[in-house]
Amino acid sequence: MGANNAVYREKGEIYHSDTCEPLLDAWRFGEIQLEAWARLSYPGYRMNTGVLSGINTIGYWDAQRTQEWGLDWHRNEGIEITFLETGTSAFAMEDSTHTMTPDEFTITRPWQLHKVGNPFVGVGRLHWLILDVGVRHPHQEWKWPSWILLNKTDIEELSKMLRQNEQPVWKANADIRRCFQKIGQLIKHDRAAGNESWVAIYVNELLLHILNLFRQGTFSFNEALTNSSRTVELFIKELQESFHEPWTLESMAEHCGLGVTRFVHYFRQIANSTPMQYLNYVRVTAAAVQLIEHPATNISGIGYSCGFSSSQYFSTVFRKQFGCSPATYRTTKLSGLRHIKAAAPENPPVS
Repeated sequence: MGANNAVYREKGEIYHSDTCEPLLDAWRFGEIQLEAWARLSYPGYRMNTGVLSGINTIGYWDAQRTQEWGLDWHRNEGIEITFLETGTSAFAMEDSTHTMTPDEFTITRPWQLHKVGNPFVGVGRLHWLILDVGVRHPHQEWKWPSWILLNKTDIEELSKMLRQNEQPVWKANADIRRCFQKIGQLIKHDRAAGNESWVAIYVNELLLHILNLFRQGTFSFNEALTNSSRTVELFIKELQESFHEPWTLESMAEHCGLGVTRFVHYFRQIANSTPMQYLNYVRVTAAAVQLIEHPATNISGIGYSCGFSSSQYFSTVFRKQFGCSPATYRTTKLSGLRHIKAAAPENPPVS
């Protein structure tokens, strides 16, 4: 086993893979059977540098009883395909939830938040493949590893289908099931990745079968899922959680893999404000909540915790948004809350 959380650097940003610590602990304590080849911080047997470049982890876990852990919301640094062979598995991605049943598989892209378990993992055997295609945002072009042998037409069609449709859960066929089972058997009996060639063959076959499955079904394309506007839209959602970070206009644009001018253009289209205006709005809104929920906390400290670089700037932005200082806002709101509580009867009537 090894651990290395850093995935790669891009324009000053350090990207981290999901650590899968709950899964790793379950494996260590013998709560599940895990057979996997892995890189980075993923659990499994270490893959040498030259082996199947682009694969960050491939394998399966087998849980014979309901677990007391789950994989909480996370992203991966590659496209992830999971396949449920037996049992059931709760799966959620962004705003949708699904209880997977045998022979269903999921596809998630690097920018898509998802989790496994509700909150815990159930009984079953779950296979997976995480393959890095060189992207972190929807608008970036996919670059498949050189050992992926699909011809140009097939790989372009597969890329288009995976980029322009974000349906999370699909029904597998017998060929897809067989590929995952064969890969699992190879890995189970080879912890040193000596079966690299066979695994490569089955991964290529798996991608072909997924492509053919897409071709046979009703497949709707949405080019809007692959443009720069989609990347900025997802970043705006992320700001609800990362507003406290020391964002600058330049760092936000770099995080999205866009130039400042294009970034601002798309941001205005979506949010009807500049990035910094929107960021300040999110920050003061969060600060207003904290002022009431934590009445004993220093006001300047709340401003700093929400991402403001000085108490003066925090006060200026807050006053512009709410028409009063943070201190006045806190006093007024708390006074109103006390008044409401004082007016409430001690024993409310039961209807």
